[in-house]
Amino acid sequence: MKESLIKYQNIVVLGAGESGCGAALLAQKQGMRVFVSDFDSIASPYKTLLETHAINFEEDQHTESRILQADLIVKSPGISESAAIIKSIRKAGITLVSEIEFASWFTNAFIIAVTGSNGKTTTTALIGHALQQAGMDVCVAGNIGFSFAAALVTREYDYFVLEVSSFQLDDIVNFRPDIAVLLNITPNHLDRYQNSFEAYTASKMRLIKNQNADNMLVYNIDDELINEELEKLNPSVQLFPITTNSVKINQGAALQGGQIKIHANQTNFNMTLEQLALQGKHNAYNSMAAGVTSKLLQIRNESLKQSLSDFQNIAHRLEYIANVHGISYYNDSKATSVNATWYALESMEKPVVWIAGGIDKGNDYAALMPLVRQKVKALICLGLNNKKLMETFSSVIDQVVETDNAKEAVMIASMLATNGDVVLLSPACASFDLFESYEDRGDQFKKAVNSL
Repeated sequence: MKESLIKYQNIVVLGAGESGCGAALLAQKQGMRVFVSDFDSIASPYKTLLETHAINFEEDQHTESRILQADLIVKSPGISESAAIIKSIRKAGITLVSEIEFASWFTNAFIIAVTGSNGKTTTTALIGHALQQAGMDVCVAGNIGFSFAAALVTREYDYFVLEVSSFQLDDIVNFRPDIAVLLNITPNHLDRYQNSFEAYTASKMRLIKNQNADNMLVYNIDDELINEELEKLNPSVQLFPITTNSVKINQGAALQGGQIKIHANQTNFNMTLEQLALQGKHNAYNSMAAGVTSKLLQIRNESLKQSLSDFQNIAHRLEYIANVHGISYYNDSKATSVNATWYALESMEKPVVWIAGGIDKGNDYAALMPLVRQKVKALICLGLNNKKLMETFSSVIDQVVETDNAKEAVMIASMLATNGDVVLLSPACASFDLFESYEDRGDQFKKAVNSL
């Protein structure tokens, strides 16, 4: 236990989703008085959860007089710093922390935290898989599956593998992962950071702000921005770089002669790219990050090789759905940024009918242009406002079509694609204009494909 229970006894949790409800249940478990406030309507499953545990809550409002009575406020990651209630809390000087910070006070587990603009979900799941296959007592949580706090309500674990987003890192204070994994930093969520890439970058780098010489950082040394930030920060943490360049490294991983070669914990590990379950250049980074982390935890080579070769990728991340009449369908609904879509297009080796669109997060589509010119034969815009997508790509794609539902998008794609083509849902945008979530968008896409 890392914080005194006497210090905070009157807790307000802002937001009643997976993160907020997890924090509320954990606070209640610790004997604290808890009140949950959500500015929107609370989804039925979470409302039932709060009622079942007799936790007081409000929805469709933030009652400032009630909230400002707290001695600690736990903020869900979806709430922006610009929200009126956050400004009032800051003015009142009440301690405000993120859910992952709060949860970290109540565990002595070994923590592995993974962040990056792209690949963090896949890498988190892959590390978790490797540890589970090695027989370790591990829980995969955070921005994937259960929230960190919700997982701790159930029981303590020896190891936590956490996917952490920039939003979750914004309000950490003492959160300190034993192993941090930093995959890449590219423009994303700039709407949340007043269109400041510098502010977004600073948020990502908070992952290592509390690390010391006893901790480890696995990071992408090919990312120039990460290198610049590390040079500025000069952290005392132990560094384990990963690279797809054929260079010799003393600690970390490199790609040499079609093999990933890992040096960590005074041991060596080699595996050919063909043996990896995850294919594509971007996945080489993910596999190397998972491999280095696993070796730092002394997982045997045989076990690690098995895990890296039999891993099943998560749903909605370049998820192969089916081949219908010679056309392959892939669900990459989790690609809500331009860079995530870049990785998806980069990995495609056949002509692509691309389904994209949704809520634009300040996207600059210029980075996609070379790949679109080379690989995309048709674009289906799936969103309520497709103007920016159409203006950007109509000059380089012959066939551009608008639609506002997944079923129609799949039907049109099936008519535009021919034998040997790929239909790729990789939106580069958030989903909330037409769908409840990226999962809902992906599920509707899969249902439509399976109905062909």
